[in-house]
Amino acid sequence: MLNTLFASVITTTVNWQAILLCTLSSLILGIAATGIYCYKNMYTKSFVVTLALLPAMVQIVIMLVNGNLGAGVAVMGAFSLVRFRSVPGSAREIGSLFFAMALGLATGMGYIGYAVLFLIIVGIANLVLYSTKFASPRYVDRELKITIPESLDYDGLFDDLFQKYTAQHELLRVRTTNMGSLYELCYLVRLNDRQISKAFLDDIRCRNGNLNIVCGKISTVRDEL
Repeated sequence: MLNTLFASVITTTVNWQAILLCTLSSLILGIAATGIYCYKNMYTKSFVVTLALLPAMVQIVIMLVNGNLGAGVAVMGAFSLVRFRSVPGSAREIGSLFFAMALGLATGMGYIGYAVLFLIIVGIANLVLYSTKFASPRYVDRELKITIPESLDYDGLFDDLFQKYTAQHELLRVRTTNMGSLYELCYLVRLNDRQISKAFLDDIRCRNGNLNIVCGKISTVRDEL
């Protein structure tokens, strides 16, 4: 029974029944993998749709190659060109792409049972790891921007507050604003708690004359994959 379930649906030649069965299976598995990726994650519709269709696309390419060495080399060259036309993504996005490609490879070779088993095992592991505190950092890095008057000497001005509320701090850059009448200090701070303490910001406000303070996630330029 198990041998029949995990056997390849492709025998000696590829027929339209096998192609239809594998393609439908790839679409279903791709949609399931997309649901796993969307769980507790920010995403764009274009990436989600591509991820859902990727197993079917990989599967049909594998079926067309079907042991042809020349076609396999040509396909490998085409895929390598696609790599240079895309932007880097997050670790979760790249992992989801490999996940979808592995499903497409399995269904492309006719091993639908193995593809379903792979989806269940890796999918459950993915959901469990992202639902728990596994590998969650103890500290949280934040970018802190403080505006001070030009009359204040910023060297060591907030060191006592940093020792009280942060585990680590570093002055990244200093720039002048408002026609040179103000300084903007940009720090990389590692907070003791995951939340930004109101007392921390209030103490800074008392020190910088109640001027602008911005504390948030580290700003990065992120392109859509």
